[in-house]
Amino acid sequence: MSLLQAKGISKRYGLTDALVQVDLTLGAGEVLAVTGPSGSGKSTLLMCLSGITRPDAGEVWFAGARLDDRSEASRSVLRRTEIGALLQHGQLVPELTAAENVALPLLLGGARKAGALAAAAEWLGLFGVAPHADKRPGELSGGQQQKVALARAMVTQPRLLFADEPTGSLDSLAGEAVLAAMMAAARELNTAILLITHDATVAGYCDRELHLRDGRVLAGVAQ
Repeated sequence: MSLLQAKGISKRYGLTDALVQVDLTLGAGEVLAVTGPSGSGKSTLLMCLSGITRPDAGEVWFAGARLDDRSEASRSVLRRTEIGALLQHGQLVPELTAAENVALPLLLGGARKAGALAAAAEWLGLFGVAPHADKRPGELSGGQQQKVALARAMVTQPRLLFADEPTGSLDSLAGEAVLAAMMAAARELNTAILLITHDATVAGYCDRELHLRDGRVLAGVAQ
């Protein structure tokens, strides 16, 4: 059974079709690259699949249950517990330390502060940024910030990780380090990844590639 499945999802903004009858499947532990030029519908697809936005037509299924028809509260809980997200610029909370940023999803889920910070320290160590646990985002390099954001995305041990251009703002060396860390952690936990990228090198790390143009799937090519 697929972990994530989209069945004929479509989304329109005004007179513009952002997505047109998109089908997609993603298995547990699988890594899928979604590629395409700017404006092809990649970000809209991610928003529909993660439950941030409802499609106008079609269905989204996660772990055997319909996702898109759930309440906003239910979808929000799912994103906080079973789905992680890593964005291009990390979007760390600037007033919090690295450790506090990573602990945040656990605290929002009701975990005690001591346990959440202990888990955060473990993940920061796993990604090689433990020495920066007490620093705020403004004191970190771009690569360090993105590793902290990755630790925050993985601290709940999600079944699915959405990564939206996760290396797009980094130089090639820092980007490769973040990508390698993300792949290793996902393989260890059997976390599926849906990775949005315009970079062919990044897509090459994935198991399969799905290409969008003008909101339509052009190809799904096994790597």
